[in-house]
Amino acid sequence: MLPISVIGLIIAVFVLIFLVLRTRVHVLIAMLAAACIAGLIGGLSVDDTMSTISKGFGGTLGGIGIVIGLGVMMGAILETSGAGESIAYHFIKWLGKKKEEMALAITGYIVSIPVFVDSALIILYPIAKSLSKTSGRSILTLTVALAGGLVVAHHCIPPTPGPLGVASIFGVDIASMLGLGLVIALPSIYGIVMYARWLEKHFPEYATPVALPQESDDLKKVHDDYMASKASKNLPSLTKSIMPIAVPILLILVKSLASLLEKQLGFDGLSDSALGAVINFVGHPVIALSISTLLAVYTLTPYLDKETTTRKLEEGISTSGIILLVTGAGGALGSVLRESGAGTEIANQIAALSISPIMIPFIIATLVRVIQGSGTVSMITAASISAPVLAEMEGINMLFAASAATMGSLFAGYFNDSLFHIVNRLMGVTEVRKQLVIWTVPTTIAWSIGGSLVMILNLIFGSQGSVFDPVMPLLFLAGCIYFVKSQSKPAAEVAASN
Repeated sequence: MLPISVIGLIIAVFVLIFLVLRTRVHVLIAMLAAACIAGLIGGLSVDDTMSTISKGFGGTLGGIGIVIGLGVMMGAILETSGAGESIAYHFIKWLGKKKEEMALAITGYIVSIPVFVDSALIILYPIAKSLSKTSGRSILTLTVALAGGLVVAHHCIPPTPGPLGVASIFGVDIASMLGLGLVIALPSIYGIVMYARWLEKHFPEYATPVALPQESDDLKKVHDDYMASKASKNLPSLTKSIMPIAVPILLILVKSLASLLEKQLGFDGLSDSALGAVINFVGHPVIALSISTLLAVYTLTPYLDKETTTRKLEEGISTSGIILLVTGAGGALGSVLRESGAGTEIANQIAALSISPIMIPFIIATLVRVIQGSGTVSMITAASISAPVLAEMEGINMLFAASAATMGSLFAGYFNDSLFHIVNRLMGVTEVRKQLVIWTVPTTIAWSIGGSLVMILNLIFGSQGSVFDPVMPLLFLAGCIYFVKSQSKPAAEVAASN
């Protein structure tokens, strides 16, 4: 017979899923209800359950609440100043014509770190639309590449709220989460860019049928005219645009590097020195994000008065409220699972199975993503359920486990995903099959690449991994490749017949 704590967890999860899917109850209340059920049925008293929920909620937000708030404030200034457009313009300028999709993907990769993905796409979409009109490139290719860079970074790179919350719940250092997220995101984004290029060939009707001459000299003139129009626009410089994003990342990574030097390479006493104290101070996420917010205010929008600046900053804060509450509720649920003993019981059961522990957060995040659509809620839920379980198992690399939760939440964006509708509606795509091809497939490709990379890295550098761990995401990737090849044949046959 199952232990009472495990029974409590099972009932709590079913209630959570039912409330989210079948009722109008908000996910915050649903997660708190699940935490109460898991605690009360799992053997905790009413007082202990409520105390554990409060401690878990406060403990989770205590480490990341300020960081999330500062991040969205800085993102609000980036939106106002046109910094994202400036970054896109400079990357297009460097990479040249016919590589616009790569420039937009890189722009999304950078801009999505501080700016919410939905807002960032709406702000940057006019760039993709303008490029499509002036170059004859497919709007599908440019928009999917841009949205791909945005969504992947949003799912795995702090200080975006979801990865920050997951790092807090798993007890992972933010610098480590940041470094791994930056690395894993790149091949995932490249996979989306390659797919976006295929879309241009498969749906030629979305390439702007401009009455532009197609000679190379004329195409060069079109490209030059576009670049000249952006150069004449009053945008912040690339240095000013990218500095508020790059500075906190560098400060946090330098702090982590200093800690590594002291612990692993014999630089004893570094943290006690004046230099070490300064590095530890400015490299703390709260201080690093405070510095970046000040940089954004004073370098990107010096023309705004105090009242307008304050209003813009507060608008940013208002968007983070529900994310903070959901993240805290996830921490409360995880705390109840630890206190009730459900984590220990499940850990003992999993130890006897062939499944690798690292797959638990990945699979849970994937399933929750399919059920309710939100990537942030998916990864927070997966972390809340799996972290107490993995904490009871020896030798688990929590960094890879946290990354598995974030990557699992990327799976197959479709009708219950708000970004699915934004991407398709911006381009005027209404046919359901095309909508799925345009956004569900590329997010699945990113999920497959990112998930398999996490599993492979855990196999090499972590512990308790299995060679079978990457099989599931790789099979989905193979399915996506087969889909592309099977759809390319009819297109090639039509082209040949014409």
